Amino acid sequence: MRLDPRFRLALYAAFASLFSTGAGWLAADRMMRHSSSSVEAWQTASATLLMLHGGVAMATLMLLGALFPLHMQRSWRSGRNRLTAAAMVAFNAALVVTSFGLYYAGSETIRPWMSDMHTGLGLLLPVLVLVHVTVGRRGF
Repeated sequence: MRLDPRFRLALYAAFASLFSTGAGWLAADRMMRHSSSSVEAWQTASATLLMLHGGVAMATLMLLGALFPLHMQRSWRSGRNRLTAAAMVAFNAALVVTSFGLYYAGSETIRPWMSDMHTGLGLLLPVLVLVHVTVGRRGF
């Protein structure tokens, strides 16, 4: 079941913003750690990108919540595209859980694991979105 074009555009824009701010933060954080000069500039960029990433994540959560009645229930009942749909739900749920863990976990044991998992899933999500949309349009 295809989404309304405006909603689809908002969702794609949110995912693109999350990816670009997350990847940008990852790059800025690494530059900050490995740069002998301009550490302060990289730290400012890193903090700004992380703040933007968190803000866009909140808006994305609202869009994901709207997908349940608008898209997922009807599509699941039709029996189409269930494998990639389940993967999308699992990836997004894991991203939400790991972001919660990154924000609230005080444990230095859990935090690196959460960070690695969140980063890996976040970098893979655009590929999964593309596969989900492609499979859905082909009617599998």
